[in-house]
Amino acid sequence: MTARQALWLANPRTWAASACPALFGVCYCWVRGYPLSVIKAFALTTACILLQSAVNTLNDYYDYMKGTDSAEDPLEASDAVLIYENLNPKSAFWLGLAFLAAGGALGLACCTGAVPLLVGLAGAAVVVLYSAGPLPISYLPLGELISGVVMGGLIPLGIAGCADGKWHPAVLVWSLPLILGISLIMMTNNGCDVEKDRRAARRTLPALLGRESTVVLYRAQSVLWLLLLAVLPVLLLGMPGLIGTLLLALCWRCFRALLGFRLEPENRIRQMKGITAANLLGNGAYVAALAVSLLAGVR
Repeated sequence: MTARQALWLANPRTWAASACPALFGVCYCWVRGYPLSVIKAFALTTACILLQSAVNTLNDYYDYMKGTDSAEDPLEASDAVLIYENLNPKSAFWLGLAFLAAGGALGLACCTGAVPLLVGLAGAAVVVLYSAGPLPISYLPLGELISGVVMGGLIPLGIAGCADGKWHPAVLVWSLPLILGISLIMMTNNGCDVEKDRRAARRTLPALLGRESTVVLYRAQSVLWLLLLAVLPVLLLGMPGLIGTLLLALCWRCFRALLGFRLEPENRIRQMKGITAANLLGNGAYVAALAVSLLAGVR
């Protein structure tokens, strides 16, 4: 396995789904005055990215072994390394475990007490069960919800717990835009794969609802996500939160594109890039609002 192949399996284009919640969790701790050091913040962010790389790599491995992905699917070479690169699938399996071990060890080193450890164990269990086991999470109509809650909610909750060893459930309310945005990434992927998932006996939410009903739900969730991104920073942070709303207005074209997605398989690549960019820009604007609030001394 080359370094390029390993990077493709880790799929850096999706890292926004873990990096944004991690940076949000860090900024949340600092805004609320929790004792989180810069070194620990960097280590926790890196751990989250490593764990997502594990999910991406192991998911590619299990999809390949089960024959879910094929050369006929609308996938770029970098999204289907095992198909186009003639790579031994066991190499991908061991790489995924290496990402999982490295992320877990780094997160464990940052734990302060039992609270972040429990959150981390829950997240690690989802990483493994998402693709593995007799009934993987990715084969159930819960994938969108679980991916959103774990990455958008548990990551900030775990980081806040690592700061002082305490539960901070309020962070889950602050994390709602992240939860919605990340779940839309999964809905985009599964919405484009309805026919393929049905052939593979995957009972994802779009496979059960059908594409037309999924598109209606997708657009409703996109509007709700946009509203939360625009309003929640102001409600929680006051005037400094307006920076998030203003930054959001600058990337309105990206969100308008989401409302035009039909989740067709032939446009899968373009639509996946679109929802990933929307998460990076939209949730990034939210993180920026917290950073500005931190500089303004908001608590």
